[in-house]
Amino acid sequence: MRHKDALGRFGEDVAARHLEHEGLVVLERNWRCDAGELDIVAREGDVLVVCEVKTRSSLAYGSPFEAVTERKLHRLERLGLRWMRERGVRPASMRVDVVSVLRPRSGRTVVEHVRGLS
Repeated sequence: MRHKDALGRFGEDVAARHLEHEGLVVLERNWRCDAGELDIVAREGDVLVVCEVKTRSSLAYGSPFEAVTERKLHRLERLGLRWMRERGVRPASMRVDVVSVLRPRSGRTVVEHVRGLS
């Protein structure tokens, strides 16, 4: 497995554990269709949460949050709606969250969770 792939898998595992610790229920990970991928689909009460995970080993190219553009947010919203249609799920509402995982070569991993970017 390439380092980048391993880092991404690590970040998604950390993010899923973080979300569960925060009380969310992870419904699905790495859902794919012809239009893209959702890293994590979760539920918080009656809200469906589409969660994008961004993992970095340093801030040399900016924070992980900087990689989530308006265009990316709109795509995640569309993918979330498609996931709901395909799964027959009708939550009260849907939101897009981002979990940033920074895993430096030394020191501890830092996790930040921003709720409701859309």
